[in-house]
Amino acid sequence: MNRPAPRRTSILYTISATCATIGVLLWVRGQTSAPHPRIYRDYLAADFYTPSAWRVWSPAVPEDRLGLYLLAVGVVLAVAARLVSIGRD
Repeated sequence: MNRPAPRRTSILYTISATCATIGVLLWVRGQTSAPHPRIYRDYLAADFYTPSAWRVWSPAVPEDRLGLYLLAVGVVLAVAARLVSIGRD
């Protein structure tokens, strides 16, 4: 019997798509931006001289790596949502 997806499944799919989208955007931004400084004081100097150099995350985690993490979380949530919807049938 084909029942409509429960609200929980829709919420999981929505969060999954949001995480994956933000992850891809951060990964692309990290791949296309200038090379990242290696020393913390270089991050501070970049913030002082470049008005568009805003940090999304901690200096210890580059944006492209954070993007990959969010993409992985999105995939895991999509699989979990699929398993929840299969379990309901």
